[in-house]
Amino acid sequence: MPGKAVDLAGQSEPRMQRFMNIELELAPDVLVPRQETELLGARAVAILREHPPGQVVVDMCCGSGNLALAIASDVPSARIWGADLTDSTVALARRNAERLGVQDRVSIRQGDLFDALADDSLAGTVDLIVCNPPYISTARLEGDSAHLLAAEPREAFDGGPYGISIHQRVIRDAVEFLKPGGWLLFEFGEGQDRQAAALIARAKAYEPVRFAVNETGTPRVALVRKLAAAPASGETAGRPA
Repeated sequence: MPGKAVDLAGQSEPRMQRFMNIELELAPDVLVPRQETELLGARAVAILREHPPGQVVVDMCCGSGNLALAIASDVPSARIWGADLTDSTVALARRNAERLGVQDRVSIRQGDLFDALADDSLAGTVDLIVCNPPYISTARLEGDSAHLLAAEPREAFDGGPYGISIHQRVIRDAVEFLKPGGWLLFEFGEGQDRQAAALIARAKAYEPVRFAVNETGTPRVALVRKLAAAPASGETAGRPA
């Protein structure tokens, strides 16, 4: 997620950016999609194409809707829910869905992570969850990564004291929503692969993790499947630190 900040202030016309195979509108107070997140999107599309049509997908921390909408474009049979916290982010994701003409297949919800989906009856029905959560530590955002906040919101970057607070919650709470054998794919920062593996193992609800690496061979995306007979999330996973 870290990258060069884009100044969108003062623009009269919407700023557009390409992500995978789609053009997205940007907004000053919403994270600008990074090319590095295309690794996550490409792996999600590949998994969905290997399975029967009609897959149910959740894009948690959806931002501008980049992952949800790219998946909708590449896998027309998928039914997708996106969720994020802030008014501006949800409004932008909905505008992008309407502009791309996929609002009948992509529903954008607002709330605190999976609480946003409380009224959608998705528990135990989801085939795949993708998530590009905030993963920079609070201390780094007050130090060498402070430049990221010049044009984009803190909520898009701040992953808590160790950069993994949102990952902890997503790994724990995804268990309730995934089908047995369903997939959870999420992005993380450079050097956080061991922390991600430890969180997944601690949940005791997933198969051993695999990692997708970027062009330099650095692990950046975790790919895990829910066990065929996983316990309920509250039975095994601890609360966030």
